[in-house]
Amino acid sequence: MIVSCKAYDLPGAIGDFAPAVGPRTVVLPLLNGMRHLDALDARFGGDAVLGGLCLISSRLDEEGRILHLSDVHRLTFGARSPAQAEAAQAVAESFAGANLEPMRSDDVTLAMWEKWTFLAALAGVTCLMRAAIGDVVKADGTDLILAILEECRAIAESNGHSPREPFLEMSRRRLTDPNSTLTASMLDDLERGGPTEADHILGDLLRRGASEPGPSSLLHAALVAIRAQESRRGRAPSNG
Repeated sequence: MIVSCKAYDLPGAIGDFAPAVGPRTVVLPLLNGMRHLDALDARFGGDAVLGGLCLISSRLDEEGRILHLSDVHRLTFGARSPAQAEAAQAVAESFAGANLEPMRSDDVTLAMWEKWTFLAALAGVTCLMRAAIGDVVKADGTDLILAILEECRAIAESNGHSPREPFLEMSRRRLTDPNSTLTASMLDDLERGGPTEADHILGDLLRRGASEPGPSSLLHAALVAIRAQESRRGRAPSNG
């Protein structure tokens, strides 16, 4: 059972697919962050829930169609415990011949934390600045970008999942490219007035931090900026 909805749709999705989950069913979630694992483990048991993530660039157009923006379509998955090794192998076999790049990971939890680290930094920067990465770099914002990435890295490390140096080098390179038009899909959601995964991606990461975010936390500032915009959007317009 592949679960690939947005985080805010997960409770409803669980209610929809739960009747189809049997004693031998394996649930493979592809959501960002980690909090969804708590909900899925509680409902189906930890042994039934694998770890997984997607690397894909896509957007919804104005008619709600999914646009695939590049030729990258990698799906990483794996066992979260030794007891899941057989299930992970069965999933690998089921992907044989599929039109995607399946990748079985020996440490899928670390892979999920690495993606979360990058995504939280990307969302934090682009939503706080309301601009693409290249625009922020050209506005002398490289130090700000690297500071947010370091916040995310430090939280991952404090949770026992320190991102590997090659991954961090790739992240720094992508997040400081002055020609990059990269933005987080969270910025798209925010600008079109839709719901966002801010609490799942940024809020939960901050909650897992070693200490309460201080006034200098740029990640916290990004979360406040998103929440404030959502609050402003939900407020009835004043007649005054």
